[in-house]
Amino acid sequence: MLLELFSWLATINPDFNVFAYITLRGILGALTALAISLVLGPSFIRRLVKKQVRQPIRKLGPESHFSKAGTPTMGGALILFSIVVSTLLWSDLNNRYIWTVLLVTLAFGLIGWLDDYKKLVLQDSAGLAARWKYLLQSIVGLSAAIYLYSTAQSPAETEMIVPFFKGIVIPLGSAYVLVTYFFIVGYSNAVNLTDGLDGLAIMPAVFLAVALGIFAYVTGHSVFSEYLAIPYVAGAGELTIFCGALAGAGLGFLWFNTYPAQVFMGDIGALAMGAALGLIAVIVRQELVFTLMAGVFVMETVSVILQVASFKLTGRRIFRMAPIHHHFELKGWPEPRVIVRFWIISVILVLAGLATLKIR
Repeated sequence: MLLELFSWLATINPDFNVFAYITLRGILGALTALAISLVLGPSFIRRLVKKQVRQPIRKLGPESHFSKAGTPTMGGALILFSIVVSTLLWSDLNNRYIWTVLLVTLAFGLIGWLDDYKKLVLQDSAGLAARWKYLLQSIVGLSAAIYLYSTAQSPAETEMIVPFFKGIVIPLGSAYVLVTYFFIVGYSNAVNLTDGLDGLAIMPAVFLAVALGIFAYVTGHSVFSEYLAIPYVAGAGELTIFCGALAGAGLGFLWFNTYPAQVFMGDIGALAMGAALGLIAVIVRQELVFTLMAGVFVMETVSVILQVASFKLTGRRIFRMAPIHHHFELKGWPEPRVIVRFWIISVILVLAGLATLKIR
């Protein structure tokens, strides 16, 4: 939106051409989303409290969580609003990747809102039935995957690259649709599972957004992509603005979500952010590296799968409670310790992922 305005102003004064740079618009996108979150956050939280949109606490959960009963939730709506406004302001609205990621993010946000609404407003403890939630996620995920596959403009857009080996690529063909679907739906639910402690999910999501913003920039830059021996995907660089907006919105939300949280994210935020991150990882052709960088989300999801499988097959539990962050709580770790240590792990994994840009 503003890009067109500055492009017109550049015909009058060339100094406005500075706004054509993706790096500048990415930074401005992050700052804009951060400002929106910080300014609107207090009034948004007061509105949630007034509407009695409060988080119920599971009786089977750790006892330390009982004191959190009544904390307002669905704060993810603030994240989505900040991301959307900032992205629309600073990105090139003629870019198909921007619209694809925005629409998928909003669609998964709507699915999360339906689940939260049924739980919190209609007082239906089951929320949106799992089969309906998965069906809606699958429809959106497959639609995005098919669209990207059918509009791919070069073979590089549907090839999987292998970290550390610059000459190895795997042509996915139609399997690209399944890979994209898996990353959208899988990571959407992975972030949702991780969102169980104050700030636990949002900070790794911010780290991943920054890293994916870097990958998007170099992937969409013909010179840098050739130098780094990664596929060049025309137009992918514009996703740097979306990633910046997600990082800024996430930091703004963390201001209110840090321990002890004034507001929780809810499914509306967790499902949307996970889907967006997974989709961007596919667009910039970094599926394997993203799986490494998103190790905290992967670890949380695997812990649930192992716990359920072990209990059904042997009648015994591997962890004291799943997802795994509850296991450490029940071992006596204070909640802030669990959160910060998981953040540290996330930073290490993201840095390891970024290192693959040069180790080829």
